[in-house]
Amino acid sequence: MSARALSQHLCLLLQYPVVIATIFISGFGGSFQYGFSLSVMTSPSAFIKQLLNQTCVERYNLLLEEWQVSVIWSCTISIFCIGGLVGSLVVTSLNTRFGRKRCLLLNNFVAIFGAVLMVLSQTARSFEMIMVGRLVYGISAGVGILAHTRYLIECAPTKLRGMVGVSVATFVAAGKFSGQLLGIRELLGTEKNWHWLLGFNGFTALFQLLTLPFLPESPSFLLLERGDRKACETALKRLWGDKDFSKVVGEMLREKAAMQGVRDHSVLELFQNPTIRWQLLTIIATFISLQFCGINAVYFYCFDVFRAAGIDEDKLPYAALGTGLCEMLFSVVCFMMIESIGKMALLFSGCVGMCTALILLIVSLFLQNHASWMPYCSMVFIFIFIFFFSSGPAATIVPLPGEILTQPFKSAGYTLGCIINWAGLFVLGMGFPILAENIGNFCFIIFPVVCILCGLHIKCNVPETKNRTILEITAEFERMHSKASKKQSTEGDHGGITIHETKL
Repeated sequence: MSARALSQHLCLLLQYPVVIATIFISGFGGSFQYGFSLSVMTSPSAFIKQLLNQTCVERYNLLLEEWQVSVIWSCTISIFCIGGLVGSLVVTSLNTRFGRKRCLLLNNFVAIFGAVLMVLSQTARSFEMIMVGRLVYGISAGVGILAHTRYLIECAPTKLRGMVGVSVATFVAAGKFSGQLLGIRELLGTEKNWHWLLGFNGFTALFQLLTLPFLPESPSFLLLERGDRKACETALKRLWGDKDFSKVVGEMLREKAAMQGVRDHSVLELFQNPTIRWQLLTIIATFISLQFCGINAVYFYCFDVFRAAGIDEDKLPYAALGTGLCEMLFSVVCFMMIESIGKMALLFSGCVGMCTALILLIVSLFLQNHASWMPYCSMVFIFIFIFFFSSGPAATIVPLPGEILTQPFKSAGYTLGCIINWAGLFVLGMGFPILAENIGNFCFIIFPVVCILCGLHIKCNVPETKNRTILEITAEFERMHSKASKKQSTEGDHGGITIHETKL
């Protein structure tokens, strides 16, 4: 990637100030809340467990044992995933009925309700309010991350779609980092203020609620689903400036003509349609890798690695803060360079890089007690892994269904991806600590396998999406795999051809 190409894409983005505003406003009420909810529970965990014990003593005169506290705590963490799965299942109908923008606006009320429960939980001395609040936050995140992604992709010019899509991952990373940062004891990670920390999502939702009404609705939604060409052209002018959009509208109309009389398909119909088999396999493979690439396991182990490197116990939260900061910074770097490199190239290199970093991390963890400098190697491998994750899967996978599926299948594709994501997060959250306790450092072994399998699938079966329309990408999928089918057919008939030529 040349500095000149990077400069050109940044200058191109600066020509669309309303698109930039859309990135920030939709991001804080969308994927930011998902990232924040993933990291925010670590810092106040001791205070929340204390509230749980106090509540049981006051109500039932019962002091919970340590294993009982652990079970309830695990349920509190995991119920977020249950809510996310529910949100993912209802967001498709909400997007279709209300539109992308209004869906995001309505979702803010859900997040604010969850925040109110969190803030009042300490005063009410109710641990149950935290659990319900986590469930509500999960529903909000399940709706928000999907509606945010689809709204951004449909508002971005084709040449900037990859760059804009990466911002979804950037705001997830920003949310994680913000949860870590606000959770330190100098800010909100105290016994007095932890409930305000848990309720912070309400402030980001309120910000979006006040600012999003000034932005236009998705032009694609207005034309393809509402059939309102005038409103579509008005939205395009607000987003992209006063230019000639006849080519863009023409492409949308061709897509509309192709889907004339075709409704939005369900997830089941997505599986049943043979014409999009490779797109379906791509969504399944990439979203599985998003959770099972090892990123959550690396975060789970980073405290042990930093502790072995000699970092004081009271400094560990600040060292972990560095991992969140790195993920956010690397995501910003990817945001700037993705249009020059290409999404599939980044995803492939990210998978290969993560696989290599994980193998080296496994070796360094195994040898950690054999050399005094080995923990520092482990720290380096953790940061290398985070770099490849931020520039690969995190940056490219979430927007992928909207880029490789035509309009009737987009909703089902996003829904399937989110179901896999939330189910994977739930399984990993419940199962990985048990796995780590029983097999130690070797619990990482499955993750390099997932990374390399996903990388090979991308390399062999998925075309580049950079600067291509949906119809062009669909045609490229057909070309790649019809060519493969013809080759297999030719190889299957090769013996008969040879005999025939010999007779001649």
